[in-house]
Amino acid sequence: MLDGEFFENGGLYEDEESLIVSTKTEYDEIENVLRPKSMDGYVGQEKVKTNLAIFMQAAKLRGEALDHVLLYGPPGLGKTTLAHIIAAEMGVQIKVTSGPSIEKSGDLAAILTNLNEGDVLFIDEIHRLNHNVEEILYPAMEDFSLDFIIGKGPSARSVQIPLKKFTLVGATTKAGMLSSPLRDRFGVLSRLEMYSVDELAEIVRRSAVKLGTEIDTDASIEVAKRSRGTPRIANRLLRRVRDFSAVLKHETVTLADTKHALDMLEIDELGLDNIDIRLLTSMIEKFGGGPVGLDTLAATINEDSNTIEDVYEPYLLQLGFISRSPRGRIAMKKAYEHLGKPIPTKIRDQISIFDEE
Repeated sequence: MLDGEFFENGGLYEDEESLIVSTKTEYDEIENVLRPKSMDGYVGQEKVKTNLAIFMQAAKLRGEALDHVLLYGPPGLGKTTLAHIIAAEMGVQIKVTSGPSIEKSGDLAAILTNLNEGDVLFIDEIHRLNHNVEEILYPAMEDFSLDFIIGKGPSARSVQIPLKKFTLVGATTKAGMLSSPLRDRFGVLSRLEMYSVDELAEIVRRSAVKLGTEIDTDASIEVAKRSRGTPRIANRLLRRVRDFSAVLKHETVTLADTKHALDMLEIDELGLDNIDIRLLTSMIEKFGGGPVGLDTLAATINEDSNTIEDVYEPYLLQLGFISRSPRGRIAMKKAYEHLGKPIPTKIRDQISIFDEE
């Protein structure tokens, strides 16, 4: 429920709203150039694309706004891009904000009252909305209305303000942190998966064209292999490889250029960087392969524990290099093999147990 202050001020905080919501993304101009503008140009996530295309077509046939959409999955897989494509395909405007930037219920109310019929409101990191702001969303998503209280004490009264029908697109890397009432109000829940090497190579080739750069097929595949299954990383590596190739005055980015550039950036053939290697090496050399607690490991390599858990661990878990146990993290056989280190006899049986799991 909102207090009367928001509406006593006319219902709009125009100066404040410009700070928390924008029709543009926070990414730089190059990132926007690389972002596909339609479903046809969006590579990968075929199941998600197919389902969304059907839902959007059905909504347009009925003349209604698309149902609310929750996009979740690891960072860098294209959640923001999909939100922009949804707005473009539906022929409506999009307003972009993030959970941490909406500090007060009045901030969200200002955004909602300024939406036009069918508009898309994209909230990134929606799991970080505070509880009071989240409660404003419940009636807005279900009944397209705002409930607020005017006055105090015995004279206080409840007033309901209708909203134009809109589509909320929420994005999160931690779907489990969303409260059940909020998650249940999304009509479409779509999980984005990691990309294959072929899909990433296609993204690299398309991005190279947009950047005005020629790249060999072998070079695009090499970039894809080292991109950790993530388009954002693939595009970043492409830009850095392009820099090396330009300095060498090569008109086309070759496989040799690519390997040289990525080796200089300390990114190995599986996409592991120096922090990944330090993490695995510390587990093996300083803690005998584990188990080792997350905080202890973070202090050892001088890295934030949340960064390790959210950025580095998911890919290492996917590769089967580490395992989580109640006692801590354990280095697996593949990690020893990748680093070329012998597996100590005393922990060989322990690793075998987790390999079987």
